Amino acid sequence: MNYEGKVYRPWIEARSILIQVTLGCSINTCTFCSMFDDKRFKVRDIEDVFKDIEEARQIYPHVESIFLIDGNVMAARTDYLLKVLDKLRSIFPENKRISLYSGLNDFRRKTPAELKELVDAGLNMAYSGLESGDRLILEQIKKRMSPEQAIEGMAMAKEAGIEMLLSFIFGLGGRDRSEEHIIATTDILNIMQPEHIAPMALAVQPGTEMERDVQAGRFIMPSQMQVLEEEKYLLENLNIDTFYWGDHGNNLIQHKGYLLDSRDWFLANVNGAIKNNPMAKENVIQTFSW
Repeated sequence: MNYEGKVYRPWIEARSILIQVTLGCSINTCTFCSMFDDKRFKVRDIEDVFKDIEEARQIYPHVESIFLIDGNVMAARTDYLLKVLDKLRSIFPENKRISLYSGLNDFRRKTPAELKELVDAGLNMAYSGLESGDRLILEQIKKRMSPEQAIEGMAMAKEAGIEMLLSFIFGLGGRDRSEEHIIATTDILNIMQPEHIAPMALAVQPGTEMERDVQAGRFIMPSQMQVLEEEKYLLENLNIDTFYWGDHGNNLIQHKGYLLDSRDWFLANVNGAIKNNPMAKENVIQTFSW
């Protein structure tokens, strides 16, 4: 298995084998992210990917879950991805699940027929970064995506039968735009209706543009109380049947479960933290690099 550069996978995919299909991220401009600053985006040679798949077969006697990396694998050509999926099915006949990272705009750049082909070839699930539903924040973080494009991409993925997990970031609006951020994010999630959501508290990564903005005073980090209030608003106003992966290590409160079944428990946890942390209004949130 020949991984190049830093390798990332969602914490949810801890038991999946990782197959590196692309290098880096085709966007790679987000101000908060340093995940792929060590490489330029490239689609790997198909024969190299096949060699890794065959080697993985020698290492793992039984595989039920496979995750394709790097940053947005869906940016590769459909015919290329179909070859990878066909190879995976032939080498791992026992496998039950294939997932990947994808930008929401990557779905928009494919036809509905192409997306359905990928599902028929074995693709089950995609992880996409929404980050925020607020137009201004998306512009400020250089996401290269509008709320309307996010909604369109999500609709295309769901229509094709791709199970979706959307991640977003508590505190991404900073001290000054916390309310606008969480209201817009909750609203767009209610429209998009992903099967899974994964909120994460903002962590300023070393070497990023956001770190420079924080140091220069252009971005003021939110308080712990603001982050807690954001989660409270989300839980009170989100009305979709989704699985809530709120257990990322940077979150102030860690809990997970089906939202509609667990909402009262989640809110009790958040309200307890708000009540027992009155000084959090004065504190800057403390989180850690990925």
